[in-house]
Amino acid sequence: MTTRTATARYEGMGKEGRGSITTGSGGVQNQHYGFGTRFGNEPGTNPEELIAAAHAGCFTMALSFALSKEGVTEGTLETKASTTIEQEGDSFRITRSDLDLTAQVPGIEDGRLRQLAEDAKANCPVSKLLNSEIKLTVRTEVPETA
Repeated sequence: MTTRTATARYEGMGKEGRGSITTGSGGVQNQHYGFGTRFGNEPGTNPEELIAAAHAGCFTMALSFALSKEGVTEGTLETKASTTIEQEGDSFRITRSDLDLTAQVPGIEDGRLRQLAEDAKANCPVSKLLNSEIKLTVRTEVPETA
């Protein structure tokens, strides 16, 4: 079993408060977050952006392993994840995570790639964690030849 950690610190309360997020690996260190980064355009990060990064990374890695099992050894996968937060009464809820995949994968039929992508969407650990709608968009591109 593997456990990963992150720490959030918030000083002050509500809109006037300011926080920072640090991951256990050190990949994110004291990254600023607060009301302005979450609901505005202030520089920094926010939980939804970090969840989107986690979902994009998890899904893309799961798909790469599935393709490897199919004998695929070359290609490029790029996934943009977008999470949506909406107000529900007095609180908020992340209502969806949209995955937008661009795949350059020679040697696999488009239909099979889409099947593997749907399976990765349903079964990557972050997808299983999220209690929200998960939408997948797949875009395939033909690799450039030299």
